[in-house]
Amino acid sequence: MKTFPWTLPLVAAAAAVFAAVSVVRSHPRREATEPPLGPPQTPFPASIAAVGLVEPSSEPVAVGTALSGVVVAVPVRVGDAVGAGAPLFELDTRALRAERGVREAALAAARRRVDTASSVLDDLNDQRTRAEQLSRTAVISPEELERRRFAVRTAEARLDEVRAEAVAAEAALAVVDTEIERATVRSPIAATVLQVNVRPGEYAAAGPGIRPLAVLGQLDPLHVRVDVDEHEGWRVMPSAAAEARLRGDARKRATLRFVRFEPLVIPKRSLTGDVTERVDTRVLQVIYVVTEVPDAPLFVGQQVDVFIAAAPGS
Repeated sequence: MKTFPWTLPLVAAAAAVFAAVSVVRSHPRREATEPPLGPPQTPFPASIAAVGLVEPSSEPVAVGTALSGVVVAVPVRVGDAVGAGAPLFELDTRALRAERGVREAALAAARRRVDTASSVLDDLNDQRTRAEQLSRTAVISPEELERRRFAVRTAEARLDEVRAEAVAAEAALAVVDTEIERATVRSPIAATVLQVNVRPGEYAAAGPGIRPLAVLGQLDPLHVRVDVDEHEGWRVMPSAAAEARLRGDARKRATLRFVRFEPLVIPKRSLTGDVTERVDTRVLQVIYVVTEVPDAPLFVGQQVDVFIAAAPGS
């Protein structure tokens, strides 16, 4: 077969062109894209930027129990509005009620002893009175009269003793009644139930635990706890306007009004849920109240970007 001298160079050139086209086609194309929502921007000419945490105006109230026991009823659910004194959950009180029966019987017996001692004293007082009348006519001896008087004094002391026993029995019964009342954990304030971490049949332990048994908070109005870097804390003026932007949609904003400074500057805590995690920054916490909420809801525990107006050039 006859070959032409230009065949091999032509095939090599075609292979090179094909390889170049393949490389170009396989190379990713980079196109400039815009995010669907831009980052939050300050509405003020000069401002202080910080991170805020939405919280109840009462601050979160972590509810515990003074007694340990098995939970028998939880009459509330998350989101319920409860008044001050409303029951949140109830512990098993069968042992306490049985003890109350014993205390009631002891109190009844103590009161009967008081009645008996009082009757004995009345009888001895009557005998002493008769003896004093008879002693004037020398019917009984002075020694017998003295014995009657001493018997009255002994009866008076015995009556005081059994009365004290009755008071102690009443106090013991009141202690059991108090324990029964404490077995029903009630809301300390009028608030909204934010969390319920106990169920009927579970054991509720008294004292500090890993998590509270229930969390309450007043949601009208909401507060925002703002962490301002300690280097910019001096720039925050109580009269300055402030605004919060929702994360995920910076167009949604909430108007804030100054409430107070937290007087203690604290180490900044990373909001990861780990209370021991800290960074090398200290912050001044400033509390604001939400005066105008966006059309999107605010939730307790939600992070927001906060901008606080500052004097130009400060």
